[in-house]
Amino acid sequence: MDQMLLRSEILDSLYDGVYIVDRERRIIFWNKGAERLSGHTRQEVMGRQCFDNILIHVNAEGKSLCHGMCPLAHTLEDGKMREAEVFLHHKEGHRVPVLARIAPIFDENGRITSAVEVFGDNTPRMEARQRIKELERLAMLDELTGLPNRRYLDDQLEARFSELDRLNLVFGILLIDLDLFKKVNDTYGHDVGDEVLKMVSRTMENNSRPYDLVGRWGGEEFLAIVPNADQEILARVAGRYRMLIEESLLLHQDGPIRVTASLGGTLAQKGDAMEDIIRRADQNLYQSKKNGRNRVTVG
Repeated sequence: MDQMLLRSEILDSLYDGVYIVDRERRIIFWNKGAERLSGHTRQEVMGRQCFDNILIHVNAEGKSLCHGMCPLAHTLEDGKMREAEVFLHHKEGHRVPVLARIAPIFDENGRITSAVEVFGDNTPRMEARQRIKELERLAMLDELTGLPNRRYLDDQLEARFSELDRLNLVFGILLIDLDLFKKVNDTYGHDVGDEVLKMVSRTMENNSRPYDLVGRWGGEEFLAIVPNADQEILARVAGRYRMLIEESLLLHQDGPIRVTASLGGTLAQKGDAMEDIIRRADQNLYQSKKNGRNRVTVG
């Protein structure tokens, strides 16, 4: 068997995504793992430059890495291996956290001819799969988004309040509301609106910590329960959701569709009833909307 063909088959058998770019960052190899993780087929990307509306990597601060000196571009320049935790853009619009490892490829004269990036899903998958199976059994999944529904969220809030009373384990909640979502439905129709809701849901689910829980509260509003939190942790989790929702996009024939979200968060207090913590989070959500939307208010 031809050695090049054998190498290609070996790379295709890997679970991780693998792609190779030349000196101009044109994609010259794209394995099946890259197809699975990104949603983009080999035929769609071969010959295109990696920053051409494909993976659109952003870092934890939401800064685009694809224009300018991204880790891959740095490696093409200096020949050094690199590793980075980034968020790629899936073809369906949502953000996926990946661990990317980049290495240079040299010719026989020691010149850099190309670079390879190997990237793997950085989502805590096992816990998520187990949670989904249990929720399916109990009919506690939202049918559209696949997230826990309000019934399940209510049960989990009751459990967290019980832990607060018995063990003094403080938790926080975040109300997450998509900004101007009616405009999306009015402009593109409810079917596209549903796709946007699913995109946002996947982004939050994929980028939640293993012990956090996010579900659909109703309409375009979501609720996240953040255990063992203080105000700083709650604000950090909220900021991560806000940034990644803003950086997600749904490809549409009329152009990419983006949405933003406003968030309000609060910590549970001894003596709270469920309506108390929801009311405070809702007041902070209103403050985020009042201050210009696409903001986080925690208090």
